[in-house]
Amino acid sequence: MPELPPIVLVFAASDPSGGAGLQADIMTLSSMGCHPLSVITAVTIQDTTGVDDVSPIDAEWVADQARCVLEDMPVAAFKIGVLGSVETIAAIAEVVSDYPEIPLVLDPILASGRGDELASEEMVVALRELLVPQTTIITPNSLEARRLAIDETNEDDDPDLAECAKRLIASGCEYVLVTGTHENTPQVVNVLYGQDGILRSDSWQRLPGSYHGSGCTLASAIAATIANGLAIGDAVKDAQEYTWQTLKAAFRPGMGQYIPDRLFWAREEDVADESRGRLDRDPDEVLDESIEARTHGRDDLEDGVARLDKAAENGTAKKQ
Repeated sequence: MPELPPIVLVFAASDPSGGAGLQADIMTLSSMGCHPLSVITAVTIQDTTGVDDVSPIDAEWVADQARCVLEDMPVAAFKIGVLGSVETIAAIAEVVSDYPEIPLVLDPILASGRGDELASEEMVVALRELLVPQTTIITPNSLEARRLAIDETNEDDDPDLAECAKRLIASGCEYVLVTGTHENTPQVVNVLYGQDGILRSDSWQRLPGSYHGSGCTLASAIAATIANGLAIGDAVKDAQEYTWQTLKAAFRPGMGQYIPDRLFWAREEDVADESRGRLDRDPDEVLDESIEARTHGRDDLEDGVARLDKAAENGTAKKQ
């Protein structure tokens, strides 16, 4: 029997555009050699321009979806995205608490790329208190890191990103990867923090355009690399490389943001194979085929012209 691929269980909302959410997670995990299990937390009305509405799934249904597959298959990692409601956060927290040995990647999606609110203040509090303490690695962008870490009782509280990471780690999670997409820097700088401070800092070329589902892609890629057995530093590095390549190859199918191409490697391979096939052939054979094709084309053209001339002659004869 073939060896099982690593299995990753995703909790996320459905995105009908296929750019973010559960669909992005499934494509990313599959692309990186994992078998994704999908638990739907909410249904959304959205496209590449933004999110119009979110309808949470009943929290008991969310928990039942997860427990059903967890009792059937061995899961190597959890990945959590949009959650939909405080009740769902509590339900998922209870489920994952029964599996403390399984690494948990938390993507705290608090708003869409357009700025549409996806988490209320009550949900942020529940996320911080119930899920962050069980998290292996959390992947906030700089805006999310500040919102999760800020002391709401102190109006003057304005922590820098290092302090935000320190506070999140103090809340119980093991690692924090703060992404720098929203920062005003020439390059995108992503910093991984651990108990002892910065573990690694990676700079990436800032690509033009805006992307739908880049955060989902990165978090799922980290879940995939962890599920494949990499240590946290290498897992984060490889996941960033994969994500940057998906953004570099992104396409714009609608009127809004670009969508990362999670299967960029497959398309590159197809092109490479086609080119390699041409290069591996005997040059004289290729030349002969080219000459033959041109000859056939010329013959077909001459036949076509002759038929047109004959039709014209017949038409003239009928008029006379």
